[in-house]
Amino acid sequence: MIGAILGDIIGSRHEFNNIKTKDFELLTAGCGFTDDTVMTCAVALALLECHGDYTELEKKTVEVMQSIGRKYPNCGYGGMFWRWMFSDHPKPYNSFGNGAAMRVSPVGFIAENIGQAKELAYKVTAITHNHPEGLKGAEATAIAIVMARQGSTKEEIREVMERDYYTSEHTVDEYRDIIRGHGDETCQVSMPEALQCFYEGESYEDVIRNCISIGGDSDTLAAIAGGIAEAYYGVPEELKGRLPEYLDERLMNIVDEFTGYMRSMLNTGIF
Repeated sequence: MIGAILGDIIGSRHEFNNIKTKDFELLTAGCGFTDDTVMTCAVALALLECHGDYTELEKKTVEVMQSIGRKYPNCGYGGMFWRWMFSDHPKPYNSFGNGAAMRVSPVGFIAENIGQAKELAYKVTAITHNHPEGLKGAEATAIAIVMARQGSTKEEIREVMERDYYTSEHTVDEYRDIIRGHGDETCQVSMPEALQCFYEGESYEDVIRNCISIGGDSDTLAAIAGGIAEAYYGVPEELKGRLPEYLDERLMNIVDEFTGYMRSMLNTGIF
């Protein structure tokens, strides 16, 4: 989850000011968290508050997304999601926006296997993005994270992604030449781009630099690929240590709580 949040923060200053190079300073005063981070934290907290019993995860996710999301009304939500967040009777709205994939990384880290990843990804996604393409984007991201976390090679991850979910039709260099402007904020467009950036990356940082350098919806591409890259490579301690510069106490506490929970699960041998 930290990898997704850092990807969002690093990509934030380039979302509407795309660059076409991998040579840039990762974290600057111009960076900040967006709705990608807020909703990733909301999903993480909803999972934690279920205490291992995910029977009512949908209800809990709605409650937490609304309670936390309303505290950050101007962090970049899409119009339909903003209305959902402030609704007294929120209903899914058939979205296939890439928000489904950018917020799901905590599922990939907490799920014990691919089957559970599919189940939990559906529950935290269908409350808003219940279009098949939205559900597909979230599920693919969660599964890629589980596979990476459990030691699958990139070739194995790519085989599953291309067989069941997405085929990347271009290399990173080709995407860099093709993409112009902010980009299309849909799962069917963003997922192949984010996955290709992961496939070609040589480290966590390199994956993030790939995402930013191709342009488009930079923060969300980096959030999606960043979660997968964290599971595969880990996140450099130097970057982790800079999170408190960009997150407020509320969000940082959620990150720390989720990280602590994951560490305890590792220590008990569950993961």
